Amino acid sequence: MAVCYNKLWKLLIDRKMKKKDLIAQTGISRTTIAKMGRDENVSTEVLSKICGALQVDVGDIMEMIPDDK
Repeated sequence: MAVCYNKLWKLLIDRKMKKKDLIAQTGISRTTIAKMGRDENVSTEVLSKICGALQVDVGDIMEMIPDDK
C-alpha cells in the first residue's frame, strides 16, 4: 500500500494556507513536509500534530492507495 497526501494539499488550498503556515502551526520540519510532498511515510506523531492543528481526522489528510499487482 502506498500513502497519498493529496487530501492535505487540497485542504490547505481550501483554507488559504501555505505549507509554511502548516510548519509554523505544527512545528514539523520542512524535511518532513518535503517527504509528504513525495508521498513518503511519516510518523504517526507528525500526522497527529497536523490533525490537531487543522482540527481534522487522519482520513481527511491522507489516504492509502493499494499497490497494483
